[in-house]
Amino acid sequence: MAELTDRFGTMVFSEEVMKDYLPKDIWKRLAATLEDGEPLDLDVANAVAHAMKVWAISKGATHYAHWFQPLSGITSEKHDSFLEPNHNGTAITKFTGKNLIQGEPDASSFPNGGLRATFEARGYTAWDPTSPAFIKDEVLCIPTAFCSYTGEALDKKTPLLRSMTALDREAKRVLALFGKTPKKVVPSVGDEQEYFLIKKDAYRKRKDLVITGRTLFGANPCKGQELEEHYFGAIRPTVSAYMKDLDEELWALGIPAKTKHNEVAPCQHELAPVYEEVNEAIDQNLVMMEKMKLIASRHDLVCLLHEKPFDGINGSGKHNNWSIGTESENLLDPGDTPLDNLQFIVFLTAVIESVDNYQELLRASVASAGNDHRLGANEAPPAIVSIFLGDQLTEVVEKIIDGKASVHATHGVLDLGADALPKLMQDNTDRNRTSPFAFTGNKFEFRACGSEQNVSDPNMVLDAAVAKSLKAFADALEGTPEDKFQDAALEYCKKVLTDHQRILFSGDGYSDEWPIEAEKRGLANNKTTADALPAFVSEKALA
Repeated sequence: MAELTDRFGTMVFSEEVMKDYLPKDIWKRLAATLEDGEPLDLDVANAVAHAMKVWAISKGATHYAHWFQPLSGITSEKHDSFLEPNHNGTAITKFTGKNLIQGEPDASSFPNGGLRATFEARGYTAWDPTSPAFIKDEVLCIPTAFCSYTGEALDKKTPLLRSMTALDREAKRVLALFGKTPKKVVPSVGDEQEYFLIKKDAYRKRKDLVITGRTLFGANPCKGQELEEHYFGAIRPTVSAYMKDLDEELWALGIPAKTKHNEVAPCQHELAPVYEEVNEAIDQNLVMMEKMKLIASRHDLVCLLHEKPFDGINGSGKHNNWSIGTESENLLDPGDTPLDNLQFIVFLTAVIESVDNYQELLRASVASAGNDHRLGANEAPPAIVSIFLGDQLTEVVEKIIDGKASVHATHGVLDLGADALPKLMQDNTDRNRTSPFAFTGNKFEFRACGSEQNVSDPNMVLDAAVAKSLKAFADALEGTPEDKFQDAALEYCKKVLTDHQRILFSGDGYSDEWPIEAEKRGLANNKTTADALPAFVSEKALA
């Protein structure tokens, strides 16, 4: 058996593979596109396409496909053969830069919000070079964006990439005020994927499960989740065999599957990857869900990704662990103590402001019929969006609001006029499983995402909303004299945190008192998808 590390990424046209297959000058020009957003020349595209074809065929691929994410919530692909016939009855293989850069699927048959009528069917897919191509079922899959003939985005990826661009631009403006000039600022995500596995024979006997993805009627089982002995228990041999096959295929596709275990509900399990840049992480999660279903069928199992397939037990979420970073630092890492890190406080403030301002949009971004059944119980957060910071950070925020924090201009140290807090460890807070948006050391865990959804929507909302808050900070403080910047930054944070402290909540989100308290605070409680979706077309969201 090949070494574990040798098996990883064997079916991915990664940067390492590109370096081996491309001339050095072509690789440098492509790297400028990947790292700095430089335009891609056609001669570079032709060289990349040729190298991609040679590599893919050496791995057994016979076709290529522009792999994209229409508004249906799943992925789509149209397979074209590498073969081109000659007039003499022979054939050659052909794949050009034009084939790589642009494809042309129909744009009227997909969900499109009325943008495309049947007589306006033309659409385009455009290569996304920031997410590597991969081979799946002997097909070279090229991640792409999907747009209409007149340029409207018809997919999940394009708005996400736009939000990432906005976040990069505004975060750089803020970091410049701290004397830093990183190459790029990117959001990163690690999505914990929960799912159910049941026997195929049992599944086929339940027509409600087959047709809707969940049970609709019937008696409760004699044994449910009462003792929760399934959680972290020994994995059954049939499930273990499935998980091993799944790991092997995911690793080959460069998906860093890390943790697997039994979840709380009977027959429920979880797979958690190592975090990646958000665009690539979401692409990988979509492939992961596809592979989960496919591999289950080989083991006489069925993988259920519905958010609440069974009544009375836990449903399945996709905990979206979100952070922002540069090539050298995590911008949501507090450092030794949060009081020593004014930069951290600025970015934390931006997140708090953005989640409060766009709480209804965040709720809408995870709305689905399945998730409506899940939210509000059994370790799923309620539909009311709030932020959990933990005791230590909550104390810091409260003292900033109360005016008990000041800045020593020479070192940028926040001072509370008291003994220094102990060193802030990554696991400095308890875990509040009833919180939709919880700080967990150096990231926020958005727990409201549903297991079946493409999480481009919530990440797009987060990126764009935080970018807007960072823009407001940069607009207000650019031009401030250097010797006054730190005090001005703290004063700005004090005002914003004062205005948005209503979104902070550390208590029990399941209590009867919380909806009453939330209403007093002016927080939204959109319990159903029908209640939540109008936020997408509100004047505030469109602006």
